[in-house]
Amino acid sequence: MTDHILWGATLLEGFDTSGGPILHENAGILIRDGLVAALGPLDSLRAQSPEAVVEGGAGFAVTPGFVNAHHHVGLTPLQLGSPDHPLELWFASRLALRDVDLELDTLYSAFEMIESGVTTVQHLHSRAPGSPEAVLAAADKVIGAYRMIGMRASYSMALRDQNRLVYEADRDFVARVPEALRPALVAYFERFTLALPEQVTIFDELLRRHGGGDRIRVQIAPANLHWLSDTALETAAHLAERTGLPVHMHVLETPYQKAYAVKRSGGSALAYLDRFGLLGPQFTIGHGVWMSEADIALAAERGVCVCHNCSSNFRLKSGVAPVNRFLAEAIPVALGIDEAGINDDRDMLQEMRLALRVHREPGIDSAHPSPAQVLRMATEHGARTTPFAGQIGRLSPGMAADCVVFDWRAVTWPYQDDALGFVDVLVQRAKARSVHSVMVGGEWIYRDGRFVKVDREAVLAEIAERLSRPRTQAEIERMGLARDVMPHVRSFYEGYLDGMGDDPHYRTSGRL
Repeated sequence: MTDHILWGATLLEGFDTSGGPILHENAGILIRDGLVAALGPLDSLRAQSPEAVVEGGAGFAVTPGFVNAHHHVGLTPLQLGSPDHPLELWFASRLALRDVDLELDTLYSAFEMIESGVTTVQHLHSRAPGSPEAVLAAADKVIGAYRMIGMRASYSMALRDQNRLVYEADRDFVARVPEALRPALVAYFERFTLALPEQVTIFDELLRRHGGGDRIRVQIAPANLHWLSDTALETAAHLAERTGLPVHMHVLETPYQKAYAVKRSGGSALAYLDRFGLLGPQFTIGHGVWMSEADIALAAERGVCVCHNCSSNFRLKSGVAPVNRFLAEAIPVALGIDEAGINDDRDMLQEMRLALRVHREPGIDSAHPSPAQVLRMATEHGARTTPFAGQIGRLSPGMAADCVVFDWRAVTWPYQDDALGFVDVLVQRAKARSVHSVMVGGEWIYRDGRFVKVDREAVLAEIAERLSRPRTQAEIERMGLARDVMPHVRSFYEGYLDGMGDDPHYRTSGRL
């Protein structure tokens, strides 16, 4: 392959051990076989590879590609008809969503991620109906879409064996609803019920197909404590031990999940997971909104990571994760956009600004994340939670050439005082429209504002055409089930939080 040199007025290599940005002025990277071979001044790189194709220029800035460390779907639930309920009601509301082709669906959100600088996504496939063969076919659709567009993806099919709608056994919840509603609810549960051995077989087959891929890898994703029996937790721990792969698990997303853990174990969800040997540097907590001080201390001791899903927590009334406490205890924090961002899209630049400002407590000297800490969440720390750890998230020699090229004039127009540092300006002012080009493994997948491999307008037109068709009978029946079951789901959670207490980590506003 021909060597390439990519340069800009500013190059962000990564972060030093103290968290400070490593910046190079009027410098670039020499790209060879998809990797960073060297970095430094343009003349030095040209001397190392006189035949290299030189790209970029003084009007650009280059950063490592961003990592969306927690992602599920393409078209958002809101687009498909579900409003922003609290999470526990949202599960019921989402029964009514339209069926969308998984390849088109995955491409839809990939477009949004790439144009905001995301080069790697952690795709947590929550569920797929049917037989093991059908589940594998669904996985192939998603993975095929990422291959098509050129993104790097860490894929998982969630491990899950109980409590598919509320935080109690399916059969017990079925007994709560009117008899006329039971057959439809039972049929729905059966569509998403696979025995644990079958789920392990699916995981092993995915690992066989994709475990050693360049841009596609597989990870372990036990769904959440309430969705997993003790046997399933043991299975997840065994898979992690057997394969050495990272584990990403939703934990303590809502107060109801904290209450569930108390009811099930008499204590903390995190302490319960620790009994199974799950906690360690390869374990990522998705959300972690309702972690206690003891949970935070345990997470720090075990070396786990946390993926902060700021937009999702706001949209679903889940609460504000204690990110300031995570940072104070040196817990690595990644960023995930989850189902959709605040603007119902997948814009990582916007998500960084939200995370930057949400955690600013009242007080002149109160703690809050810095722009550098937030940018590190979106790069190095996000990379750490994936099977690509150690290969992406930086632009140091030997790392993958996953890059974002910013049109710096578009970032700073019409004026930006140069007293502020590069990272401050990038995090607080860069918009998706200022992303000029995106590279993965030394290959352009988005260049000068255009997708290289896939016709975006054709994909959107096909989605529009398919969803303009009348609802199928199955979709109509699910709409009816969602409507009929919602009052019973709401009733289940009445009084669920009684006696739990609510002492916040953060000082917010007060009544005088």
